[in-house]
Amino acid sequence: MSEVDPLARVADWLAQARKHEPEDAEAMSLATVGADGRPSVRMVLVRGLDARGLVFYTNLTSRKARELVANPHVALCFHWKSTGRQIRVEGPASAVDDAEADAYFASRPRDSQIGAWASKQSSQLKGRFKLEQRVARYAAAFAIGPVPRPEFWSGFRVVPERIEFWEKGRFRLHQRELFERDDAGWRSARLYP
Repeated sequence: MSEVDPLARVADWLAQARKHEPEDAEAMSLATVGADGRPSVRMVLVRGLDARGLVFYTNLTSRKARELVANPHVALCFHWKSTGRQIRVEGPASAVDDAEADAYFASRPRDSQIGAWASKQSSQLKGRFKLEQRVARYAAAFAIGPVPRPEFWSGFRVVPERIEFWEKGRFRLHQRELFERDDAGWRSARLYP
């Protein structure tokens, strides 16, 4: 068993990336699988990281959310060109509780809160003006007081079962370390580049 806590290392690498990455060090690719068995990948932002896993937020009617409900197994990938590092994570995703989603939603900028109400994420948009109308509608509806979290917007926590750390090496002799979780904890192994 490994004495290294891979989630603590994820947090450390993320903190280092924030110092060097010019924009969105929290960006990670999220791969899901549709009902047809085809993979789908997109970028999301990690908005929570602790011993329980990694959290991101989305509209629950979006394609990614629908795919997660049908098949909770996902893959994540951080890549920071500025630091020459990458982290791959695999594991199941499950919904965060309402209190956690409410707290994060309340911390978002007001324009982002209004945008969450206005966007029918992943649905067809018949012209940008339609979206702007929806933004204006919700900005007016919530002109006074806090903006409540929509019931159709929440978060997912990915509970890592596998975490691989990759660090760029000279002559393409990269450093790779894989952590796999079992009932006894984390096992680690070095991998060929």
